[in-house]
Amino acid sequence: MFWDYELSALFAKAGLTRWPLLICSIFGLAIILERSIYFLKIRFNLSKFTQKLFEFLNKNQFNNALELTQKSIHPASLIAGIYLNNLQNKYRENVLSREGSLAMERVEQRLRGLAVITHVAPLLGLLGTVAGLVAAFHEIELLNGYVQPGNLAGGIWEALLSTVFGLIVAIPCMVAFHLFEAWADQVARYMQAVVSQLDEYFGNQATYPFKVSAPSIDIDEINAAQ
Repeated sequence: MFWDYELSALFAKAGLTRWPLLICSIFGLAIILERSIYFLKIRFNLSKFTQKLFEFLNKNQFNNALELTQKSIHPASLIAGIYLNNLQNKYRENVLSREGSLAMERVEQRLRGLAVITHVAPLLGLLGTVAGLVAAFHEIELLNGYVQPGNLAGGIWEALLSTVFGLIVAIPCMVAFHLFEAWADQVARYMQAVVSQLDEYFGNQATYPFKVSAPSIDIDEINAAQ
């Protein structure tokens, strides 16, 4: 039976495309492991973070609020720290937009490569199958059609192994890609939620009650003074 073969024996019968598929599987596995470790490292409880953050802000403990944003490497925490450091910067929205985009680039790093493997692996498998079928029917032509059905079936199932290996590589990569994409979307939503809550909080303040360590420079005031 098919499953009685060892994996190495099946791999040897999968045709020339088995090597590109092996390379795809190695890169796919490496990306999955690296991204899994990354998303585990940035695990984040948004409700607890915002509760503690606004607790410090309501008590005018600005430095404690800043320290809280530095305790996590989650982009939502980092963007909150950038927001607080740019309270009096009139270009704050531009800064937040730029830093948010850079943070999302880090979150989505290598996901495009995983998507490429997801699409390329089945095509490589199909290519190997088609090439194997072409070779099988070419042998039939050389034998002037005198071939046993068993010989034809053997050539066909060996050709189909390429498709099997292509799907084996593609399916886990596709599942992982969609999981990582969902987690990346969650990160983006958390960032938007933090900025929205901070906008709402400081929008209700007549003036900012905190002394910012690095206030922005107003160019118009400098020109007027000169």
